Amino acid sequence: MPRTPFSPAFWRSPLRGPWFTSVLGVVLLVGITVLFLTGLLSYAAYNPDLSPVNDKTPDKGILGFYLFSWPTDPHWLYRLNQGVHVTLGITLIPVLLAKLWSVVPKLFTLPPARSLAHALERVSLLLLVGGALFEFVTGVLNVQLDYVFPGSFYPLHFYGAWVFFSAFVVHAVLKTPAALRNLRRVRDPQAESAPPSELVSPDPAEPSVSRRGALGLVGGGSLLLLATTAGQNVDGPLRRTALLAPHGGAEPGTGPGGFQINKTAAYAGIDPAQTGEEAWRLVVTGRTGTVRLSRSELAGRFPLHSAALPIACVEGWSTSDQWWRGVRLRDLAALVGYEEPTDVLVESLQTHGAFRRAALRANQVADPLSLLALSVNGEDLTPDHGHPARVIVPAAPGVLNTKWVARMTFGGDL
Repeated sequence: MPRTPFSPAFWRSPLRGPWFTSVLGVVLLVGITVLFLTGLLSYAAYNPDLSPVNDKTPDKGILGFYLFSWPTDPHWLYRLNQGVHVTLGITLIPVLLAKLWSVVPKLFTLPPARSLAHALERVSLLLLVGGALFEFVTGVLNVQLDYVFPGSFYPLHFYGAWVFFSAFVVHAVLKTPAALRNLRRVRDPQAESAPPSELVSPDPAEPSVSRRGALGLVGGGSLLLLATTAGQNVDGPLRRTALLAPHGGAEPGTGPGGFQINKTAAYAGIDPAQTGEEAWRLVVTGRTGTVRLSRSELAGRFPLHSAALPIACVEGWSTSDQWWRGVRLRDLAALVGYEEPTDVLVESLQTHGAFRRAALRANQVADPLSLLALSVNGEDLTPDHGHPARVIVPAAPGVLNTKWVARMTFGGDL
């Protein structure tokens, strides 16, 4: 009879086997665990349980059990976490594809279920493969700013991660002992011989590369992706090596404002007529009422402070530390009756977009490095960097550093 994918002899590669699959599996065991943990931390950094405007994953229920108040120290915390999450995820793509290729014959094994335990394993494998492809594809699309998937990235990636990692844990519990035994047999000549494996072809083709050579090819692909992505989180000339990252390459301009941005003023719908000295007023509301302040009043009424802080975004890119100067958020809280800093809702002139409003916790308002910035690197903010005023908070995701600030509401129900 002609061979079909359901026939073991259909899969003829001599590379497939327990050892090759086990090496890739151990790498993914460590890498995907780190990805999951850094992903959870990235979600926590938004303080989603603070306010509905921050929570882009509604109805999360018990899946938010681990959430905590995101700290402001060290100031590079989110930059490190998100840089590791995105860079590691991209670097693992060749390993994931090689692992899926190595076990693809098992997807066509007949009968589909030999026992209840085997059926559970097959279901977990289906969720594992589907979840892995979904998470990596949506993650890469988000990094590349290609929002072609249906719905919002945040709930899709969040819920997908829990489905994928649950199946991953089940698979790891079932397969890790066997993977370690397979690796031990290679290192120890005295170890017991391996039982027959359905991954090994009964009619293998002539090999064109060794298994170690194939692993070298996979590792080389991962290193290439690392080299062409990681630079978007690194200061200096290495940023030019991030050829596959939208925020890699040369800085967008020169001078004090010549560093990376996500959204331009034009994209955000900022009307220059709204941001002029005569037109723009910051509206600050709190316990004692509402105060309206111009830029000149902000600069003249409050002491100005400086902070060296980066901007780090969920897409995995970040800037180096920029020198911001402006009014401390806690001074604005005190202006409207809060001697002890409290939560604040910040609203932008931005006309559209998920984060035209954002809430900050009291600990973020209290930090002396948290500013309503009026200038950066010694000059007034440019329109694309948030003129006339923007928030800058240590260790916060970039979208919480609201640009083109129009209103700040301290306390109350956020």
